[in-house]
Amino acid sequence: MSRNISSEDFADILQRLTPLRDKLRGKRIFLSGGTGFFGKWLLESFVLINRQYALGAALTVLSRNPEKFLSEYPGFREFQEISFVQGDIRNFTFPAGHFDYVIHAATEVSLKMDQERPEEMYSVILEGTRRILDFTATSGAKKMLFISSGAVYGTQPPELENISEDFMNTSGFEGPESAYGRGKLHSERLCLEYAAMDRFYITIARCFAFAGPYLPLDTHLAVGNFIKDCLEKRPIIIKGDGTVLRSYMYAADLAVWLWTILVKGLNDRAYNVGSEQAISIAGLAEEINRYFGSSSEIKILQSPLEGVLPSRYVPSTGRARKELNLTMNFPLSQTLEKTIRWSLGR
Repeated sequence: MSRNISSEDFADILQRLTPLRDKLRGKRIFLSGGTGFFGKWLLESFVLINRQYALGAALTVLSRNPEKFLSEYPGFREFQEISFVQGDIRNFTFPAGHFDYVIHAATEVSLKMDQERPEEMYSVILEGTRRILDFTATSGAKKMLFISSGAVYGTQPPELENISEDFMNTSGFEGPESAYGRGKLHSERLCLEYAAMDRFYITIARCFAFAGPYLPLDTHLAVGNFIKDCLEKRPIIIKGDGTVLRSYMYAADLAVWLWTILVKGLNDRAYNVGSEQAISIAGLAEEINRYFGSSSEIKILQSPLEGVLPSRYVPSTGRARKELNLTMNFPLSQTLEKTIRWSLGR
């Protein structure tokens, strides 16, 4: 298997996915967004369980540029049960034949695009979802997983420790401000319109923040940025006041949760996916710096405002734990340690 993921992570994933094996046996699955951070973990975990139990399942992956991806990650060429089709999420040609499951994970999480080309980002998300829904209906699939985001909640009230799935039903909900958040929210509503037609089941995963092998170090993601700063022995720059609270789920937990929500999630149901263990951005920088032997200076450019609660982006995952018996096996300390260990050896 992949050198990017440790044998202990594979063992953990296999143990937790074993109860799903009969639901995946012989199935044909379509995945959009299979070449990003989420996608790579879905590919790796799929091959793992497929080969371990000789499931005879197959995974078709939509990509804008499959050859570029396979050139950068040649190990995926060895997985005969995975095939790639080239196309844009908004107008790709539907692959022939019947599919049993569809996973829609394609969205470029780009802060630059959200700020500079918000209309384009919104279009990619909403029209891409519409195309996937039409494909799902055409393919004969019985179930689709839409990978959404915690951004659909808009700004989390700072006094709300953990945000639950029913937050949007409260009277004070105003919706997300970002094009990314609006695109995901309106895509969810589009999914529910299709679900109401009883053409196939749709379940939704609202994902928060994550870390682990394959995490990009050169985007807007704080974990990756701080690790890269330490690798290059330069100061860690925090542009805000460092009090913002986030939480980070390890990618092995993420993969298990997504496959479980696909197979066992209820129709017309959204599940938060993420960690409930909050940490400030300043605290995150300190933890990462500590793993590198405190080699980098941490510079916080702003001071906290007196009497103002720090902003939060931390989910409540009670629904997934109660309805689907999902657990988080990796605390933040292990999540950071494993991500840093990978970054040192990649």
